Amino acid sequence: METTTKTAKELFFEVIENPTRKRFGFGNKAALINIDPQKAYTCIGEFNTAYQNHPNQLEYANQVARMCRQLQWPVIWTHVAYMDNAADAGIWGTRTDTEDSLQNIKFDSRRSEFDDNCEIVPSVDAVYLKKMPSAFHETPLQSLLVWHQVDTVILTGGSTSGCVRATAVDALSRGYRVIVPEQMVSDKHESYHYANLTDLALKYADVVDVEEVFNWFELKLADA
Repeated sequence: METTTKTAKELFFEVIENPTRKRFGFGNKAALINIDPQKAYTCIGEFNTAYQNHPNQLEYANQVARMCRQLQWPVIWTHVAYMDNAADAGIWGTRTDTEDSLQNIKFDSRRSEFDDNCEIVPSVDAVYLKKMPSAFHETPLQSLLVWHQVDTVILTGGSTSGCVRATAVDALSRGYRVIVPEQMVSDKHESYHYANLTDLALKYADVVDVEEVFNWFELKLADA
């Protein structure tokens, strides 16, 4: 194993700025998957579990969602919530049991609600309740992507080290090109965030600047 005195952030930018870095690239048709942009994770100062990477993270997600809808491409929003007795949280809900614990995000609670800044259009967007890290786990996501003939997924939300990473690995395993815009995902600590972005960029996804995503969509919209 190599050792280093560099921070996770330094290692990330070293990898991302490498001009010989191999990439999967964008495909022909994308779906936007917004992973758990709910108040438990977005309301900083109100909930201990909340975090932020870039202040425009949700607005960027809204912008990409608008472009997806213009192209009639899928927009998906996921969130987590559990029964009062947490029986649906499985083993994941047994490690801790505090007010901040995952399984204590209850149905109809403020922590379970999507952030007020999320521009969800219920008539065309898919909203999935999930119980485990991956957005694919026991949700209709795979069927939706197959029906729409999607070959690329763009992931936003959090956490980078948890549900984003799990969704990215599952997406790659199912044959999708995975795009993770750096400014559109976040985690509780920059060390976890950048360490996992590095690993995603090396193995499972293309970690890109958000402007690259916007530019790709603008080209697609111009051709539509």
